[in-house]
Amino acid sequence: MDFKWLHTFITAAKHENFRKTAEELFISQPTVTVQIKLLEEEIGSPLFERDGRKVIITEAGRRFLPIARNMLSMYEEGMADLNRFRQGFSQKLALAMSPLIAESIMPYVLKRFMLMHPEIEISVQVLDSVQISEKVLSGEVDIGLSRSQTKNSDLICRPLYEDPVILVVPHDGRDSETAPPLDAEELLSNHYLITHNHPEYWDSLLQSLHPKFPSLKTMAVSQVHVTRRFIIEGLGISFLPSSTVRRELLEGRLLEAPCPFINMPIAKTYAILKYEHAKETQFLQFLSQFRF
Repeated sequence: MDFKWLHTFITAAKHENFRKTAEELFISQPTVTVQIKLLEEEIGSPLFERDGRKVIITEAGRRFLPIARNMLSMYEEGMADLNRFRQGFSQKLALAMSPLIAESIMPYVLKRFMLMHPEIEISVQVLDSVQISEKVLSGEVDIGLSRSQTKNSDLICRPLYEDPVILVVPHDGRDSETAPPLDAEELLSNHYLITHNHPEYWDSLLQSLHPKFPSLKTMAVSQVHVTRRFIIEGLGISFLPSSTVRRELLEGRLLEAPCPFINMPIAKTYAILKYEHAKETQFLQFLSQFRF
């Protein structure tokens, strides 16, 4: 049996239309007809009923469809495993991480880890923190790296790092050595505060700010990298984990404004796991050498 026939059958069952099947698979419509006929001869049952230009899946076709999907899935998984073996991989580690983590130190960490462990194939999904726990729970990934703590009792949630949160403002164009100190209260009174770019600390932070700044103007932006860009362009200011603006502060594109009048929050990074097998433990031990 040719596995191309199975792929064609599964696609044809989805559309119940050989023309659309041919378009999706980038093959000719006669090729679709021939492959379905060969598969029908192989299993000894008609898979579709022809009614003019229409095709309707038969009862035998419906019963065979989940079998075909399983056969094709097993074949594709086997070929992927064989390909990993050819490339020298003996293990696979699937990670899910928030954009905030993926764009900070993780490229450096992963590069070092992959050089030290060429036998481990790494895959990465970049997801919002609220989605990461679901991926770990379903077994789609081995480790989740999240800025948000999970409360699911079926998962292990371990804090990895604490990151000070600072008030980040655009550069004012003045020489830092001769310019007067930044006035955070004035900045908060006269600029939009870009909020909710982190999943944990914004609600409590805004509660502490509103009594002192009742007319505070806010603008919610869901991603840190967009927030950074908005601040650089002068659209507002924001409270961000210091690690996410380290480069911009060093290069002078952004400035930090001290806020002695409020208790500044701490942003945390969590490792979320379902199991603590050797590969998960190995990666987290390696990760613990670095600071986000």
